[in-house]
Amino acid sequence: MALLELHHLKKYYATQKAVDDISFSIEKGTIFGLLGPNGAGKTTLLRMITGIFFPDEGQINFDGVPFNPLNDIIKIGYMPEERGLYKKMKIGEQALYLARLKGLGKAEAMEKIKFWFKRLEMESWWNKKVEDLSKGMSQKLQFVITVLHEPKLIILDEPFSGLDPLNANLIKDEIYGLAQRGCTVIFSTHRMEQVEEICDHIVLVNLGKKVLDGTVQQIKQDFKENKFSIQLSGLPQQVNSNAFEVIDTLANKLTVKINEGYRSNDVLQYFIQQNINIEAYSEILPSLNDIFINLVESTHATTRSFQNIG
Repeated sequence: MALLELHHLKKYYATQKAVDDISFSIEKGTIFGLLGPNGAGKTTLLRMITGIFFPDEGQINFDGVPFNPLNDIIKIGYMPEERGLYKKMKIGEQALYLARLKGLGKAEAMEKIKFWFKRLEMESWWNKKVEDLSKGMSQKLQFVITVLHEPKLIILDEPFSGLDPLNANLIKDEIYGLAQRGCTVIFSTHRMEQVEEICDHIVLVNLGKKVLDGTVQQIKQDFKENKFSIQLSGLPQQVNSNAFEVIDTLANKLTVKINEGYRSNDVLQYFIQQNINIEAYSEILPSLNDIFINLVESTHATTRSFQNIG
């Protein structure tokens, strides 16, 4: 069942269609990637989902009913890319203050803060001020403040910004854990390798429109190019086959592209007939980064073409 449904959302500014008829849904308990280049419309979408902006057209449903910011905002945790912390305030006091704003009683808030501070190795920070924290430490604090009231929907905008690899893995494990406990996570980032590792489902937006929507694995399958990597015991003097073409060679490893009408077995059979041992054979799927770049570039090219025609 979907926790969040967006139906034909539109948001226009004076000179720009920031969100232009976008629809998608997010299932409960999933980690969902919202992707796009700068200026694509991601931030405007997130601000409509959190009730900061109202759509000019369309509807948002939250947990099966029309989204009501006054009632539903308490069920959402939003960690923006920009720092939203009070620089002069002590960290423990700030965490308690923000937890109370999110509806927690003092005793419950203290219990949850201590739990998360211990879990993320922040116990010694209690009396520090935000201005004394590094960027990565501030990021950990913002993450705790975002999730400690156990919202149904957690929105993380560039959550690994400023984190070293150790702390990035720590936060990543917590994101997995939250999803396993039933939270739904929207993960917005420019880092495609993080998306491939973390997300179940992604939507790519560009120039205010949705250009891609699907599971990570299905999208990689949809954009594959029939490329394979084959490791051989030795290379033949010459490779000449109607079934495939060699597009790259490195030592005894070939990258081949299978021609239309042929199958993997035809490639394998060719080398077997050459009496060459096949040590490894695997399909090469495109990375999300490659898919992202190609789609964004093609969208911009189409837009420029229409502008030139006009």
